[in-house]
Amino acid sequence: MRKLILVTGAARSGKSEWAEDIAINFRNPVVYIATATQNPDDQEWQQRIQKHQQRRPQDWLTLSVPMELTATLAQSQPHTSLLVDSLGTWVANFLEEEDLVWENILTEFLATLPLVEADVIFVAEETGWGVVPAYPIGRKFRDRLGALVRQLGTICEPVYLVTGGHALNLSLLGVPLPSPKS
Repeated sequence: MRKLILVTGAARSGKSEWAEDIAINFRNPVVYIATATQNPDDQEWQQRIQKHQQRRPQDWLTLSVPMELTATLAQSQPHTSLLVDSLGTWVANFLEEEDLVWENILTEFLATLPLVEADVIFVAEETGWGVVPAYPIGRKFRDRLGALVRQLGTICEPVYLVTGGHALNLSLLGVPLPSPKS
C-alpha cells in the first residue's frame, strides 16, 4: 500500500536528512524531486544545493521540478519512492501568482495526491513560529505554506516534526485538528 508522509520542521533541523533516511528504508527506487532552482550568482544557495546532492545515494534519480510538481507526481510509477524537497521552495516559486491562481494550483495538487501510485515523502518548512513578517510577500509565503502543511497533515500518515535533533511522530503523539472552516 502506498504511503504519503510529511516531514516538517525548522531550518537546519535535519528534516531533509530524516526524509532521506525514510526513503532509503522503503527499499524502492528513489526519485528525488528538487523544487529549488539553481542560481550561479548566489554561492551560498549553490553550496546548500551541493550539500544535499552530496548526501544522496548515487543511484537516486534527481528531477529538478520548480513548478510542475503536480504533473510530476501524477506521472509517478508504482513501486517507487518520491522525495519532494521542499514544499516551501515550491510555494515560494509561485509567490508572484495572484491568490486565485495559487488556489487553483493548490486544489489541483491536492486532488492529484489520491491518484499518485508511488510512495511520497514531502519535506516542508515550518514558518509560523516567529514574528509576523513585516512585508506582504513574507506574510503571503507564511500563510500559503502554513495552510498547505496543515492540509497535508490531515492526509499524510505519518507526519513527523523534526526539532532539537529528534524526529517526533505527530501521528502517534498528537490529536488531529478538525478541518478548517472556510
